[in-house]
Amino acid sequence: MPELAQAPQETRKQEDSGPRYIKRFTRGQRYLHAALFSTFLGLAATGLPLRFSESVWARGLASFVGGFGAILFVHKFCAILLTVAFLIHVKDIFTRVFFQHEKGVLWGNTSMVANWKDVKDLAAHMRYFVGLGPRPQFERYAYWEKFDYWAVFWGMIVIGFSGYAMWFAPFFAHFLPGWALNAVLVIHSEEGLLAILFIFSIHFVNTHLRPGSFPMDMVIFTGVEREDELRHKRPLEFARMLREGKIQSRIGEKPQTWQLNFSRVIGFTAIAIGLILLVLTLTAYFG
Repeated sequence: MPELAQAPQETRKQEDSGPRYIKRFTRGQRYLHAALFSTFLGLAATGLPLRFSESVWARGLASFVGGFGAILFVHKFCAILLTVAFLIHVKDIFTRVFFQHEKGVLWGNTSMVANWKDVKDLAAHMRYFVGLGPRPQFERYAYWEKFDYWAVFWGMIVIGFSGYAMWFAPFFAHFLPGWALNAVLVIHSEEGLLAILFIFSIHFVNTHLRPGSFPMDMVIFTGVEREDELRHKRPLEFARMLREGKIQSRIGEKPQTWQLNFSRVIGFTAIAIGLILLVLTLTAYFG
């Protein structure tokens, strides 16, 4: 691309001083993601035994932690923490849109809202997979990342509302008919199961296990990405930053060894727990 060919000289000098790192996520975004995946793991690890309470492994886990009542308590506790994290994210979006007037939040190159380019990227990616075309050029967020984001956003609303409706059934009974309260039990159970299957299969593969990121994409843990990796994975974003003169303002520090090792331990632990829960889910569902 022309923009990449016209990179400043200081960009090319990094071969002597080592690679530069570009900031992609703020500390707040990384902390919020950590809260999201840790509470989701807690909800999955407690929700599945409640969903498949007749399974041998579910009864064994309940016996180990002190009964299904203890599992339900932890499930509700994780639900509260996840709700707080979700509300903080919604508040951040609201503030950026209506008070800071960031148009890029809702539309444009840096938005998580899907647009026509994502449709074309999806089609181009399908052709690339079968050798019928070149790899599409991605901006800050690829189409599968936007799909992941809105799947979680939708799930938070549906699963969250149905869960609280069951938790505070006497309150919701004042304005919901009896059949609706019965329905929320089914909705919460099935949507929760769908979310677990999606996160532990599709999201894990899209984010960490796909070529180019295997065995783990570290950027959400460290907040930075090597310049050459960003140029390869997100050529349109890199070209836009060059064109707008924003490269220097996005330079970050190289992750320290302890930070990388800690991130790997946390990330691999989360993936291992997720895959174990996925296997237990499929075993219980089809068994």
